[in-house]
Amino acid sequence: MTDFLTTPEGRRIAYDLTVGAGPAVVFLGGFRSDMEGTKALDLRDWAAAQGRTFLRFDYSGHGLSGGRFEDGCIGDWYEDARAALSLVAGPVVLVGSSMGGWISLLLAREMPERVAAFVGIAAAPDFTEDLMWDAFDEDQRAQVMAGVYPMPSPYGEPTPITRRLIEDGRERLVLRSPLAFGFPVRLLQGTADADVPVSVAMRLIQHIDGPDKQMMVIGGADHRFSTPECLREIRRVVAEVA
Repeated sequence: MTDFLTTPEGRRIAYDLTVGAGPAVVFLGGFRSDMEGTKALDLRDWAAAQGRTFLRFDYSGHGLSGGRFEDGCIGDWYEDARAALSLVAGPVVLVGSSMGGWISLLLAREMPERVAAFVGIAAAPDFTEDLMWDAFDEDQRAQVMAGVYPMPSPYGEPTPITRRLIEDGRERLVLRSPLAFGFPVRLLQGTADADVPVSVAMRLIQHIDGPDKQMMVIGGADHRFSTPECLREIRRVVAEVA
């Protein structure tokens, strides 16, 4: 059942909460994704079978939440996620897919006391700078700085990359200083990921300073990470750290 929450910033976000035992598992989706994706629904079903609290939600401008996607930025979506955490008590297991991995890292850096564990699925920290801006040519950068660049997408309509998205992203970078995490960290990455290369996961795992961190690489898995094998691995890792 979908409910709605108004964030302190006044944005209306959609969420689905199943109440059970803790720590709560919180799924954070990717860039232009929503809470009806394969991974979110599979984890919801797993959590229900385990009698565990599970929360999924849509960032503003995504899915059923209010607002326009092109008006949003990393900071807005971080604030949405922070507001969503108010729906569950105690430490949580953050499961961040792609951009959701970046948002999870921001949450963990700002409120480590709320985090029981972090599971990154093709996590994409700092992607607006390292995977977008650094790869844009002069014309594409000029379009961004003029307001918006319609970036071609293999998933459908072009993705509007705005100046605000890029400039705000620079204020939220997490791979420029060490991340000291005392909780378990698990990174899942596919070798056939055309959007976030394995090198990003390698950089992230090396960047995290903590006693319990592991990276699992699945041969042939792409960025969606949604094959039956990949879904089984997600469930296994979440169960391990939860």
